[in-house]
Amino acid sequence: MTPILFVYARGGPPLEYALPRIAAHAEVHVLALAPLPRVTESVWRPGCASVTTAPPGEGVELVDLICSHARRVGAEAVLTLSEYAVVAVAHASLRLGLRGAGERVAGARDKRLMRRIWRDAGVPVPGFTEINGPQDITTAFEDLRPPLLLKAAWSAGSTAHLTVWNEQQAEEAWKTGRSVMEASSAQGYAELHAADEGVSDFLLEEIVTGKASDWFAGAGWGDYVSVEGIVADGRYHPLCLTGRLPTVAPFTERASLAPAALPVAAQRRIEEVSRAAVDALGLDTCATHTEIKLGADGAVWLIETAARFGGVMTTRQAETVFGVDMIGMLVRELLGRDVGYPERMLTEGEGAAGSLVVLAVGPDGEPWAELPAWDFAAVDWSALVAPGSRVELVHEHSLPPGTPVPAYEEAGGANSMAALCFLRAASGPELLADCGRILAALPNALARASAPAASRTTPSPTSADRSTPGSAA
Repeated sequence: MTPILFVYARGGPPLEYALPRIAAHAEVHVLALAPLPRVTESVWRPGCASVTTAPPGEGVELVDLICSHARRVGAEAVLTLSEYAVVAVAHASLRLGLRGAGERVAGARDKRLMRRIWRDAGVPVPGFTEINGPQDITTAFEDLRPPLLLKAAWSAGSTAHLTVWNEQQAEEAWKTGRSVMEASSAQGYAELHAADEGVSDFLLEEIVTGKASDWFAGAGWGDYVSVEGIVADGRYHPLCLTGRLPTVAPFTERASLAPAALPVAAQRRIEEVSRAAVDALGLDTCATHTEIKLGADGAVWLIETAARFGGVMTTRQAETVFGVDMIGMLVRELLGRDVGYPERMLTEGEGAAGSLVVLAVGPDGEPWAELPAWDFAAVDWSALVAPGSRVELVHEHSLPPGTPVPAYEEAGGANSMAALCFLRAASGPELLADCGRILAALPNALARASAPAASRTTPSPTSADRSTPGSAA
C-alpha cells in the first residue's frame, strides 16, 4: 500500500476510531508528538507499519522533523487530525511538494487572522479587537459593546474563554487566560508550530445573541451548528451538519449531535454561509470544521473554521448517521485518488448519534454539589436512555475509573472534562432526550456508586432518576 505519515498530537478523534480508517487506504507510519493512548493500543496498533515518538520542537524545527520522517518512510502524503499540528503539517507538505492545507493555513488557525479575512470578505462575524497588551483592552471597550468574550487566538475546546463586562475584568481575565494557556501548553494542548504565540495572543469580541427556537423544530438545542467538509484542490465540499446542546458558561461544548433538527431550507442556508467562509480562507486540500452561530430572524455569524474535522466523535457520528467515512475520504484525496463527494451537503440520514462530554455541571448550568469518582461501569445506562439507545465509553478521552470528576472551571473549558461518551439512538428527538436524562441523573448515579456499600440504597424501578449502579449498556 502507499505510505502515509500520520502526525499524532493531542486532540482530534480518538485513535481507536481514526487509525483503522486511515490504514484501510494507506500504509500508516505514525510520528507521535504526544504520548500515545495505551488504553486502546490493541485496537490502533495493528494498523501501524511503524510508530516513532519524538519531542515536537516548534517552528522550523518541527517542520524539519516532519519532513525528515516523511522522507524516511517514503510518505506520499502527510496527515494530522489534531488542531495543534495542522499548521506544521501544512508547512511540511508544502516543502515536500505534497497535497495539504496550503500556505494560507494560518487563517484557519489564528482566530485574529481568521476574523480579519472574513470581515474583509463580507462574511458575518461579531465585532472584535485584537489584544496584545492592556492598551488594546481600552480600545476594545471604546469600540465594542459589552459584555465581551476574551478568546485565546490559538486555543481549542473553549480553553481560555472568559466573559467580561469592563476593562478591569478584562485585564484580570487576560492574566487568567495566559495562565490557562501556559498550563494547557504544558499538557500538550497548545499550538505546536508557534508555541509562544499560542500562549500570548488574544482577542476580545462582542457576544452575539443566538436564538435556537427560531431555527429548530423542538426545544433543547443549542444556538449554533457545525458543518464538516473537505477542501479538495481549493474546491470546498460540505458533507454534513451537526447540532449541539446548549453550551456551559461561557461557551464550553457539552454535546455534538447528528442529525440536527433543522428544516432542509435552513440547512441549505447554513451550507452556503459555510461555503463563503471556507472559500474566503483560500485553503488547498484539507478537512474543515466550520461553526456557525444562529440568531433571531435568520441572522448568522461565523464562529470559526478549522483545517481539520471536528473533535470528539464527530467523524464517527457522520459515518453512523450519514454513511460517510470522512477520514477515509480525506486520505484518498491527499493521495490523489478518486473521491465520491455528494453533489450537495447531506441533510438526511438514518438514526442518530452523538458525543456527550461529562462535565461536573448539571443541565441548568449549576456545578455539581459533590465531585464523585468517575466509573462508567457503575452506572446503569440502560435506565437513563430510551429502549434501543446505546451508550459507549470513549476510553481515550476519559479518566481512569476511580478518578474524582474534576470541578468545572470556566476558563479551562474542555480541560475540565471527566469523560466522553458516544451515544446512538433511533432518532434525533430520542437522542436529545437521552442526553437530558443522563445530564440530570449522572451526578447521583456516580455518587451512589462511590458511596460505601453499607450506605447504598436501591431505589424502586419507578424512582425519579432511575440511576441505580449496574452494568453498562
